[in-house]
Amino acid sequence: MVQSVLPFRQIVDGVLDDTIGSHGLSRADFDRWVAKLAPALNDLRRDWETGRLPLLRVPEETEDLAPAEKAMAALSEGAETIVFFGTGGSSLGGQTLAQLAGWCIPGVADPEQLRRPRTRFYDNLDPDTLGRSLESLNLATTRFVVISKSGNTPETLVQAIAALQAVKAAGLADQIPRMFLGLTEPAMPGRKNGLRKLCEAHGIPMLDHHTGIGGRYSVLTNVGLLPAIARGLDIRALRAGAADVVAVMRSASSPAELPAAVGAALNIALAKERGVRISVVMPYVDRLARFGHWYVQLWAESLGKNGEGTTPIACLGPLDQHSQLQLFLDGPREHLITVLRLATKGVGPKIDAELAAMAGLDEMAGRTAGDLVAAQTRGVPEALLQAGRPVRIFEIDQLNERTLGALLMHFMLETILAGRLLGIDPFDQPAVELGKRLSREHLQKGL
Repeated sequence: MVQSVLPFRQIVDGVLDDTIGSHGLSRADFDRWVAKLAPALNDLRRDWETGRLPLLRVPEETEDLAPAEKAMAALSEGAETIVFFGTGGSSLGGQTLAQLAGWCIPGVADPEQLRRPRTRFYDNLDPDTLGRSLESLNLATTRFVVISKSGNTPETLVQAIAALQAVKAAGLADQIPRMFLGLTEPAMPGRKNGLRKLCEAHGIPMLDHHTGIGGRYSVLTNVGLLPAIARGLDIRALRAGAADVVAVMRSASSPAELPAAVGAALNIALAKERGVRISVVMPYVDRLARFGHWYVQLWAESLGKNGEGTTPIACLGPLDQHSQLQLFLDGPREHLITVLRLATKGVGPKIDAELAAMAGLDEMAGRTAGDLVAAQTRGVPEALLQAGRPVRIFEIDQLNERTLGALLMHFMLETILAGRLLGIDPFDQPAVELGKRLSREHLQKGL
């Protein structure tokens, strides 16, 4: 079963029993789970029509793009480094987009990107890392983007305060308005917002965080677009790719015509019918490495409630063939492997025949590094299928902004629809809020 139209093809035959035997889903069971999503698909269409779910309308919005570009242009003047402070959904989406343009991948920045300020993400609050980083930065040429939807995320506020203190200690207090940019919700009567208060007190410009879209779903808002702009990506193409997926959702006459619905159904059906409780996302391209981590938060935080949900794992091929494939092939039958493979045949360094023979790698003589990866993206799924392990494949011809935008929207819709099958709200995170409250109580008690 292959679904096209979009800039990727989702292949799901590898979860069916006629491919992997008794450990797979029968076609009748699979079709039954897909059909269960008909009411949810109708709800999504109404959500688009009424605007009740802003996520579905973001791809067609344009009024927020120019202000974001203007803000980043002003912030980048005289900058050598742009630091993004934020955690969880306030950072992972931005990292995912930035990586498409080579962030955190050695040696791939193009000449235009090399002329831009470097981008750094500090998403995990480690006191040693934060202190050493602020000491090592050339503060005069460093700029800071601080992102928190509520404005009250403790980790992000600590980062922002520490940076403000460092800038003041360096004698740059009068430069703070041109060195910082805040991104948080608009002021609301009766609602505290620590980041907004900090920014207003220091004359720091701010952009409004979308009030109707939470962190892990915010990648296509200015939360993700600011880092994308910093790396020189085409943010309009990103949204156009997401709009392609929404258009398929709107035109689908049944869930079987929407790849995201098919993906949601296979995940939940495998969990309920075959005990497959772990969802592994394994892209075979460095530029999608952070995409896997973005997916982990999206899936885990959205679906892990009331005893429901499956465990997401981010892998990277070919790397994790050597670290986790043994488990997937020969361990418990509880993994669904989703492989994202890019057309790489003929790409990369061509291997010298004499050196290949010397190394005992005759089959690589005259071939490229991309030929090896292309072979692995076929050989590994085949090995998994022969072992009776469920495999889903996304085939990608070209990885660009439009493709990534489509992939992001696909997985957000897939997650929302999986929540509908489980009968849970995919947008809240009550357990996370409890952890935040208890952490604050420990601080108040002096630890």
